[in-house]
Amino acid sequence: MAQGDDRITEERYLRLPTKHDSTHPPTAPAATGFSPGFAALGLEASLLATLETLGYEEPTPIQREAIPPLLTGRDLLGQAATGTGKTAAFTLPLLQRIAHGSKAKPSALILVPTRELAIQVGEAVQRYGKELRTTVLAVYGGQAISPQLQALRRGVDVIVATPGRALDHIRRGTLKLANVQTVILDEADEMLDMGFADDLDAILQQTPATKQTALFSATMPQRIKSIAHRHLKNPVEITIAKEPVKAGAAPRVQQTAYVVTRQHRGAALARIIDMAKPKSALVFCRTRLEVDDVTAMLSSLGHRAEAIHGGMSQVQRDRVMSAFKSGQTELLVATDVAARGLDIPQVSHVINYDLPSSAEVYVHRIGRTGRAGREGAAVTILDPREQRLLLSIEHHTKSKVTVTPVPSVANLRAKRLERTKAAVQEAMEAGDLDRFTAVAEALASTGDLIQVAAAALKLIYRAQGGERAEQEIPALSTRAPEPYRPMQRTPYPTEQRPGAGPRPGVGDRQRRLIIRPGERPPVGRSGRGGGEPGMARIYVGAGRDLGIRPSDLVGAIANEAKVNASVIGAIEIEDRFSIVDVPIDIAKGIVEVLSRSRVKGRKVPVRFFKD
Repeated sequence: MAQGDDRITEERYLRLPTKHDSTHPPTAPAATGFSPGFAALGLEASLLATLETLGYEEPTPIQREAIPPLLTGRDLLGQAATGTGKTAAFTLPLLQRIAHGSKAKPSALILVPTRELAIQVGEAVQRYGKELRTTVLAVYGGQAISPQLQALRRGVDVIVATPGRALDHIRRGTLKLANVQTVILDEADEMLDMGFADDLDAILQQTPATKQTALFSATMPQRIKSIAHRHLKNPVEITIAKEPVKAGAAPRVQQTAYVVTRQHRGAALARIIDMAKPKSALVFCRTRLEVDDVTAMLSSLGHRAEAIHGGMSQVQRDRVMSAFKSGQTELLVATDVAARGLDIPQVSHVINYDLPSSAEVYVHRIGRTGRAGREGAAVTILDPREQRLLLSIEHHTKSKVTVTPVPSVANLRAKRLERTKAAVQEAMEAGDLDRFTAVAEALASTGDLIQVAAAALKLIYRAQGGERAEQEIPALSTRAPEPYRPMQRTPYPTEQRPGAGPRPGVGDRQRRLIIRPGERPPVGRSGRGGGEPGMARIYVGAGRDLGIRPSDLVGAIANEAKVNASVIGAIEIEDRFSIVDVPIDIAKGIVEVLSRSRVKGRKVPVRFFKD
């Protein structure tokens, strides 16, 4: 099952013994007529209908274990890695409890470590709660606070927030948690690594003692257990373990990723297939709905594509597989669930319409090509925000993925002309042209022989779809392949408490900085994760090596430039320098003042940052 950032898992996820309370009552199956896997968990018809509409097929292990106790109001302590389906595991029960609980708002609070995750979880809650008309607000630093204040005054059912910004609103009196029924702590270990321990305690103290609390973490160190002991009441404990990927487990195939935005994924897939012309390709999608849409799109472009997913009968599946194995179908579009156990001996290409969220799923997918010594190709369509996840997959699989822009329209047309030329050459080598020789001679007598050949090539090119209208797909910045290194995300000034140490494994990543005289500062862009619209990025020549903390930079800007600390956006601290996002209309003044001032007692270079 796919859900926002947490996508479908494979059978390689192993469920360890679960510490369920023996008194935990079983949950009755929900309405029939939907997927028996989800219906058996106790979800009601409206949520099951949403899952059916989204094309989700079966629950993942964490969902099977977590949803029933959460529906009954039990506290829960869950250990599961990213990609195991945690988002749906806590969101679906939360939505069902809101629908039948008090109408006071907000009813639920979800705390996450980063703004990226806040956005993703917020989108997931909105997607799953569409039929229930659930309202949700993502609250995080680095964005204008006025829209947040307006939404909070109107009232929303679910708040998804980073700890720093949530605490900021609590102190302002704009976020009141007295009516919260459910609190979710997602990626708890990462929140602690980022120095949020005291913030979490302060936030949870503002919630009712009667609330339901669920804590999810990829690891379970003692400090996580300490938080659970303080804030969870007799929790159900669940552990979902991942089977480690061994070095070299990924097949030796050519692995390529193309970076495109979500709205251009379909066009990119068609372009990649047009360029590669695979003889037998397996295209993986997250949901049944996506499978059907992609199959229809490819078929409309003249490709021989067939769908296979859990919503099909066995007779339909057998027909599709027979056509694919015999070569009548060149593209098989499938979900992970439907592809399990399929015996497909020869696949030239595996195409990931989305990047799997775990190395195990990625390895299992691309392992279907390059078998028995044959050459194979694995292609992934990559969202710009997923490049860090790709590094993690490379790290676990000990293999490299070449990241490259999607071919342009000019590239595609050149490839089509090349194929037309190759087709003519192949026909010439095959001979048996006697029937056409007389026609060619007659045409040659009426005009130039080159013009005759060019006209024939034009007709062949047109017949092969060469003149079909094509749209340009915007080129996005990509990274060159490099060894994976765990990355540091230094949060916004209100999101990390002074004294929080750096996370391990962070290398010194110096960047070349070029600002020419009179040049405007960069707005709303950055190769380091992107700036917010209306914000400029400032380079400060001091970092962790000098003991710089977010509070030092916030204090210097607020005190020296006389700027309200609340307008300061994202802060990134590296070993030898830092980057600070500030409103563009006051950025020049901040640069001038800080250039004359001292940061933690030192004169340091300050200028606009340009990646």
